[in-house]
Amino acid sequence: MAKKKNKKAKNTAVEITAVQETHAPSELQSFYAWEGDVLILNILGTPAAKRDVIGKPFGNQLKVSVREAPQNGKATDYMVRFLATEFGVSVKDIEVVKGRFNVNKQVRIKSPQKLPVVILPAELT
Repeated sequence: MAKKKNKKAKNTAVEITAVQETHAPSELQSFYAWEGDVLILNILGTPAAKRDVIGKPFGNQLKVSVREAPQNGKATDYMVRFLATEFGVSVKDIEVVKGRFNVNKQVRIKSPQKLPVVILPAELT
């Protein structure tokens, strides 16, 4: 009987590994992931906030608040400019993958030069 349990455990582990390898970036298990030198962020945006701030993780999203009102994607454009300064990149290095007109967004940041504390590895904080 012990052999049967081991076979099941091996099969289960293989299935889990296969599932993890097939996750698309939009289905991140965390609020961020790295794809080479590109940082992928899931964002929960708050437009028309009192101040511009990168907040804390909320589930698999990072809270980001901006002062711009949500009109025709202006808040998203403003957020991209804000994130560019926070990550030390130019605006053209940030791509909004999805959620341009939604509070739920996914962005790709090419070669960030600075990282907020919420993304820094534990050994550096």
